[in-house]
Amino acid sequence: MTVLAVDDLRVSYATRTGQREVVHGVSFEIAEGEALALVGESGSGKSTTAHALLGLLPAGGRVEGGTVRLGDLDISGWTDRSLRSIRGPEIGLVPQDPVTSLDPVRPIGAQVEEVLELHGHRDGRARRARVIELLDRVGIDDPELRVRQYPHELSGGMRQRVLIATAIALRPRLLIADEPTSALDATVQRKVLDLLDELRRDEGTSILLVTHDLGVAADRAQRLVVLKDGRIVEQGASETVLAAPSDAYTKQLLADAPAFITGFRRPEAPPFLRDAAAAAAENPFAITATGLVKEFKVAGRERFRAVDDVSFRVRRGTTHALVGESGSGKTTTARLVTRFHQPDAGAIEIDGEDVTGLSGQRLRALRRRIQLVYQNPFASLDPRQQIVDIVAEPLQNFGVGSRAERKDRALALLDRVSLPSDVASRTPRELSGGQRQRVAIARALAIDSEIVVLDEAVSALDVTVQARILELLTSLQTELGLTYLFISHDLAVVRRISHTVSVMRRGRIVEEGNTEELFHDPQHEYTRELLAAVPGRTEQPA
Repeated sequence: MTVLAVDDLRVSYATRTGQREVVHGVSFEIAEGEALALVGESGSGKSTTAHALLGLLPAGGRVEGGTVRLGDLDISGWTDRSLRSIRGPEIGLVPQDPVTSLDPVRPIGAQVEEVLELHGHRDGRARRARVIELLDRVGIDDPELRVRQYPHELSGGMRQRVLIATAIALRPRLLIADEPTSALDATVQRKVLDLLDELRRDEGTSILLVTHDLGVAADRAQRLVVLKDGRIVEQGASETVLAAPSDAYTKQLLADAPAFITGFRRPEAPPFLRDAAAAAAENPFAITATGLVKEFKVAGRERFRAVDDVSFRVRRGTTHALVGESGSGKTTTARLVTRFHQPDAGAIEIDGEDVTGLSGQRLRALRRRIQLVYQNPFASLDPRQQIVDIVAEPLQNFGVGSRAERKDRALALLDRVSLPSDVASRTPRELSGGQRQRVAIARALAIDSEIVVLDEAVSALDVTVQARILELLTSLQTELGLTYLFISHDLAVVRRISHTVSVMRRGRIVEEGNTEELFHDPQHEYTRELLAAVPGRTEQPA
């Protein structure tokens, strides 16, 4: 039985020059109990397509044509008031960001209960019992406690489960999951996707999974619809599309997806990693961290130890990855190495020099040698500045060169990171996410830094943009002899770029070694769990 049938859907948005069509004749069907994935990069039209089905397009968006059938019911052209009657009972929506989707000043229980009340469930006691049942169903521990808690008291994975509980409260036939796990760690992501699979198998719920991650789609959907620029370029059974993609764009997505082994482009190991004796003779370590400890005060509680006796070494000219889930201590460790935090114990050496106790001008001088690239390039770039000034800013801060010389250096750096010259006069909001991250990398190289710390620097990017940034980092390392400390929760990406890796859990390193050896034969149970959670590595769902 067909639960959803979309035929020739066209959607447009208002612009200064009139309506611009962004979804062009999209057609697909979803059967009862089936998971279908809409796959594509940002701007491909996948979220617009999903939101158009529910009448939830943003201001200026409108459906220009096509039909949408929910079972035997044609809901094309329904008013917002009419569509409200099927949102919840017939179609549930799991949005991408639980932080913005949940009210921060209302308890979790009240927010889940609201959808029941809006759809006629008058018995307050029965509603509360149903909420507890729902929270338990989605795997939230101690639901009687959680109903009284606020969103900030829950982890990201738990907040996403609350959204799923809200979406299934009225037992809808169809669940639209719009990038439901893109902000989650791999193990949490796996648990959330497992939950969606259980709903599909146990209750016959059909799922429309909207994702940019081909690995997730391959794991969890029986059929794939690949979108590019608002058009379907390919669709079919998952195993068929993945085994023999017919469209060039699908082939590129598959090649760039880090979870697929055929897509790995591993960096060559430098000679000193292949010759331990030569390495010892060279004294090649750019970073040496020994026994690092960092604690933070927590109101009303004992001090929290975020980093607990962490030691590792990074050879000059190589990439060392710190891997772990949120809360593992990897970002705090990176900030200790860059001396944005002062360790409570332990020592940090940069090229053999102890920098643990540096302050004042000596600490400022260290900033010339080690630079940090953040996860979110939009938040870390001044929205008021032109790109050329952003890249030149470190040179100005350290009094390097004249204004004209700084501009020339900035332009040369933009060219080195493969950005067109006209980018120089733009502002960050005029650039794509990948372009902004290239600007951040160019800025980090402005003062000839020797070490670059990359804190989740590609995790917010689409797979093809991510692949290009990783290739850029590898080529810059080869050209300039850079040393990278690469912070990530994504083992598939780590395998693609790093030479060595340390796996962190709860502030401690539980395993470390050569990247390929660790992937081939992980020794610690937690490392094996992280590897098992990488999407695209498991069998296709039934």
